Amino acid sequence: MAFERVLTRNVGNRDALTLDGYKKTGGYEALAKALKMEPEAVIEEVKKSGLRGRGGAGFPAGMKWGFIPKGKDKPKYLVCNADESEPGTFKDRLLMEHDPHQLIEGCAICCWAVHAETCYIYIRGEYTKAAAILERALKEAYDARILGNSAMGSGFKLNMYVHRGAGAYICGEETGMLESLEGKRGQPRVKPPFPAVVGAFGAPTVINNVETLCNVPHIINRGADWFKSIGTDERNTGPKLYAISGHVERPGTYEHPIGITFREMLEAAGGMWRQGQLKAFIPGGASAPLLKASEIDIKMDFDTVAKAGSMLGSAAVIVMDETVCMVRSVARLAKFFNHESCGQCTPCREGTNWMELLLKRLEHGEGREGDAMLLKSVAGNVGGNSLCALGDAAVGPVKSLVERFPEEIEAHIRERRCPFPEYRYFKDGV
Repeated sequence: MAFERVLTRNVGNRDALTLDGYKKTGGYEALAKALKMEPEAVIEEVKKSGLRGRGGAGFPAGMKWGFIPKGKDKPKYLVCNADESEPGTFKDRLLMEHDPHQLIEGCAICCWAVHAETCYIYIRGEYTKAAAILERALKEAYDARILGNSAMGSGFKLNMYVHRGAGAYICGEETGMLESLEGKRGQPRVKPPFPAVVGAFGAPTVINNVETLCNVPHIINRGADWFKSIGTDERNTGPKLYAISGHVERPGTYEHPIGITFREMLEAAGGMWRQGQLKAFIPGGASAPLLKASEIDIKMDFDTVAKAGSMLGSAAVIVMDETVCMVRSVARLAKFFNHESCGQCTPCREGTNWMELLLKRLEHGEGREGDAMLLKSVAGNVGGNSLCALGDAAVGPVKSLVERFPEEIEAHIRERRCPFPEYRYFKDGV
């Protein structure tokens, strides 16, 4: 039996870009239902569903909403993290470009649940098309009085804004994003206090990812039990978007029940490109440790991937065949993280630079005996010691290279060159 598309049900339906078209698919019915519920009941339904954050950390969304203080001494905010900037990620862009009202509805329900009268959608600066589509959708929602001084005539005041970033990966980190939103340099804050208590403009703030919030209308409409019926177990529930790229025949964003095996996912994407041989894959974006081909049957859910020593993260799955040089690949990732480090804390500022330099040295045939252990040592000094998660993200690929592909490092040192070709050639000249 084919899996029913939920989050991507309107992809390909251009009418759904408009308010009228979205309503024809049941749009805003969940918001109308939620506004008739007590806010605490909405939070309980999301908690019961088991929805975990789809942005990377996998923290239970309902629990996060429940952390918001109940008092009225300060305003409360929702900030939607649409700063999708990690290499390999593009699932949120699909949702914003093809079904913007689904995101707006999810944001509105969350705002009602936590008594937030203001929502900011912090979107990656390069997503100009998605930002324009969201702005048009917001105007329609205001014109229809779904948003504004009395959301859907409920008396609940709700304003929503699109805030464009300026192309900094670090602003995907929640407190760096808040600093940027406030007009400051996008640098992470020291925690605690956490955003649920001291967030945007010093007030309690919920921060959720685009995909997370897009799940909310379906939970309210169809119930937590329906949501829990999809997935691996009660800790891994609901539909999941996987952004698949690399050496596959049909790269793109695929919706599956969370917990589908990587083998099944690969088959759905048309298999290996040009019938190549699977060598390795990254299960959760550039920050996730590499997995080997022998782990092809792993269930792609939060807990199973974590037990395997990696993480599901943003579910950006990057597939690599037998022609890929793992040293070169990780060197490119290290260069990205070094470039994107905000430089605020010493372990990350210095460590990401050293990891890039060491990997570049190996790739260019200048590696030395002991470089593998030196890489592991540098990574150990960065991981767990930086101000935010960027340090941990940077060491994930490096440590997995040393632990899972030591023979490739040794080959680079022994042969004094990279043993893999720069490009893949075929008899047909491609």
